[in-house]
Amino acid sequence: AAVPSKAQLPRSLAGVGGRSSEAFPTPGTVGKAVATGGGEDVKEGRTHASVHGVKNGDSYLLWELKKVSTDSSWVTNEYAEAQLHDIVRRMRARTEAYKEKLTDALLSSPEASPTACKSLQFSIAKLEEDHYCDLWCYKFKRPALKKYLKIIRLPESIDAYTDHYYVVWLLLVTIAYNWNCWFIPLRCMFPVQTSSNLFYWIIIDILCDICYLCDLLIFQPRKQFVKGGDIIVSKIEMKEFYQKSLKFRFDLASVIPFDVLYVFFGFNPMFRANRVLKHNTFFEFNDRLEAILDKAYIYRVIRTTGYLLFILHINACLYYWASDYEGIGSTKWVYDGKGNMYLKCYYWAVRSLITIGGLPEPQNLFEIIFQLLNYFLGVFVFSSLIGQMRDVIGAATAGHNYYRSCMDNTISYMNTYTIPKMVQNRVRNWYEYTWDSQGMLDESELLEQMPAKMQLAIAIDVNFAILNKVDLFKGCDTQMIYDVLLRLKSIVYLPGDFVCKKGEIGREMYIIKQGEVHVLGGPDSTKILVTLKAGAVFGEISLLAAGGGNRRTANVVAHGFANLFILDKKSLHEILVHYPDSKRILMKKGRVLLKEKGKTTDGPNQQARGLASLFGPKPQTPKLFRALLGNSSKGGIGMLLKLKIKQANQRRQKEKREIQITKEKKPKAEAEPQTPSEQKEEPLANSQPLPNSGLHRGITNKSLIVTMSPSTTAGEGEILTVEVKEKKQE
Repeated sequence: AAVPSKAQLPRSLAGVGGRSSEAFPTPGTVGKAVATGGGEDVKEGRTHASVHGVKNGDSYLLWELKKVSTDSSWVTNEYAEAQLHDIVRRMRARTEAYKEKLTDALLSSPEASPTACKSLQFSIAKLEEDHYCDLWCYKFKRPALKKYLKIIRLPESIDAYTDHYYVVWLLLVTIAYNWNCWFIPLRCMFPVQTSSNLFYWIIIDILCDICYLCDLLIFQPRKQFVKGGDIIVSKIEMKEFYQKSLKFRFDLASVIPFDVLYVFFGFNPMFRANRVLKHNTFFEFNDRLEAILDKAYIYRVIRTTGYLLFILHINACLYYWASDYEGIGSTKWVYDGKGNMYLKCYYWAVRSLITIGGLPEPQNLFEIIFQLLNYFLGVFVFSSLIGQMRDVIGAATAGHNYYRSCMDNTISYMNTYTIPKMVQNRVRNWYEYTWDSQGMLDESELLEQMPAKMQLAIAIDVNFAILNKVDLFKGCDTQMIYDVLLRLKSIVYLPGDFVCKKGEIGREMYIIKQGEVHVLGGPDSTKILVTLKAGAVFGEISLLAAGGGNRRTANVVAHGFANLFILDKKSLHEILVHYPDSKRILMKKGRVLLKEKGKTTDGPNQQARGLASLFGPKPQTPKLFRALLGNSSKGGIGMLLKLKIKQANQRRQKEKREIQITKEKKPKAEAEPQTPSEQKEEPLANSQPLPNSGLHRGITNKSLIVTMSPSTTAGEGEILTVEVKEKKQE
């Protein structure tokens, strides 16, 4: 089919491709936010499309493809028809999206944000196109340099003491430094650098130089430093500080490119000898690595062994140089040229430097001087390295040696005084368990060397969670709890040891850190009342009890090996002086705990002396009687009883006086003879009543006084005194 030109198309259709102004109505002319796509009427050869859309939420984009004449003068292009179908399909999808947008306001707009200008779009597209690379027949995208730097994320400043990434970088520089230290002498003395492998040597040298340059230009100028107690993180000040240091001068000297002299003198590795001046970075890596390792002594042993191997390596290189100077195989002393030249020379260096002996005797003056210098150097270096190795191993085992020394001294002391074997075995068990569980005998000795702030930080991380569970300290000042943490002492109890016994004076509170304890009770104190596990607390009432109320009420025995924290009463009182609010809270809680446990005093029931042994333990006075009796003898029932007794005495005296007056007024009757029965009854009437074992109601002129007084001897309780007194006649 013939393709019609743009001039042959209707004006409305030409506006679709040419963006005619007639195809785009002004904003507001269309009031519907709906897009409808008309179908195609292929049967009549007509195409209708009517599209209404939304642009930016306020103006509408309208393409209206009007009737296309089916005149026989031209035929519709298939490509144009396919494009129209695609437009209709996309506009329908857009209509559905806007319908969802209208029904659900949370959906985001499907349209992309409008671009600022065409030129910006073109520049971005071109920039992205520039990062595409062609490799053979495949085109791939290469990220920009800024993206690489963003991935690396170089910090503005580096903390050399805490940044582990910096330690990794120092490891790379150390590897490059060791390459130069080991292989520059090897390449200078041994004929290992040839024209066939020269390319590989140069490549590795370039990589090492790149590490040196990156460390000089990027990492070292970013290191933080301390000035007047302040940590300096300014770029300019860090750079100036590094440039003024001696390390910068060595680093700068180590990267001077003497390699350019290869052009004039050939590839001589001696021109790279300045690379060994990077030794400061090597020692810095050792310090940083030892600081982060848990067992730094292992690395120290490896490093000292490396020093010994390096000195033997240098000695082997010198021996091959001397053999080459004298002539390979010219004498019995020099290298004979057979076998692996490096291994043969290294074997000679080991036997010579460590003075093993059994080597061929030097033949001439040069060989004698060389051998003498080698012996002197070997004695000095080997003895120094052996001493350093001894110090490293001694420092690693210093704690264990101290433990063995203490244990041996204790056993020797017990043997001197013939301590029973059972006690000695328990002492040995305590030493072994304490060392195995915490790696030291007394951890407080280690913490005492630190400042108080660091001790507090460690104590908070280790023990705060345990102490915070104690109900006694809930609601107290946090700083007071921190002070208590510093006063806690750790102690280990063996299986069967009594933590505290019934009747003892309680001066400590116990917190179980590890293990279990049994609380014993019953008639013979062998019944297990309760088992306390890790995190439990007991003995807290003894810290706050006053007036003799701090005696233990039960036996507490360690079930197995138990590690406990102890807080003594003296330390707590010294702390509470500075925290009066917390002191009031603790005292209130102490009274509540005493009341809940029915403990007015913690003292045991001691055996009474004298008449007090006839009575049982004194029961507690009921609350109602205490309220009626009052606090003193001047009120309550006591006062009422006294008044009653007084009134009864007055009434009896009054009756006696009346009877006496009546007898005086009455005339005396004549004496009449009495019958024998009356004579028999009269003595009985005048006689005193016989005493009875029971109690009789009546009034007597004697009173019984019972008093309780404290004993003059400490620990004997109170003394019961009973006195009988006669009342005075009024």
